[in-house]
Amino acid sequence: MTGLDGMVGRYEIASASGMERLGRRMGGMLSAGDLVVLTGPLGAGKTTLTRGIAEGLRVRGPVQSPTFVIARTHPSLIGEAPLVHVDAYRLGSALELDDLDIDVEGSVVVVEWGRGMADGLRETWWEVEIERAVGGAVDVRGADAGARAADAGAGAGNAGAGAGDAGARDGNVGAGDGNAGARDGASGVWDEDEDTDDPRVVTISRGPRS
Repeated sequence: MTGLDGMVGRYEIASASGMERLGRRMGGMLSAGDLVVLTGPLGAGKTTLTRGIAEGLRVRGPVQSPTFVIARTHPSLIGEAPLVHVDAYRLGSALELDDLDIDVEGSVVVVEWGRGMADGLRETWWEVEIERAVGGAVDVRGADAGARAADAGAGAGNAGAGAGDAGARDGNVGAGDGNAGARDGASGVWDEDEDTDDPRVVTISRGPRS
């Protein structure tokens, strides 16, 4: 049994602090060569989970959404494998991810929005799906593609929303949206919105290449 094999299953998480605790437990089980692919809607808690993973690995922080730099490397504080935190949200293909030339063998790699892109990095990996209740359960299967489409559509509708929205995901988040800037790593805001403490369901599974 290696990596997250011992954690495969479904977890009910009541708060952001609970998400971090789950991440710390995951981080304590990960080692060089492990790949974790995170899937979930905006504000689900992907970066919060990654922050916990970083604490479990004991790497240098802070961990923030790497959206505008695509990938951040966090060196180990104890001489072990570094954490490479990737945000594939703005990448158009698996080839673009491969072009980042990530040291997969020598690092623990966590890829947000990586479904369908990160698969080619390793023969096996761990899929982590985060569901957030918004008027009922959310099926996160296919959420990455759906969120990208919604983000593109929102950009057109919010074109004249006002100067106050200029920094929120390149103007794609409208005025009054509690998610404004939630993915802006430069501002230090976590991948959480005003519903931070709404319950989440986290499902961990193994993803062998087909």
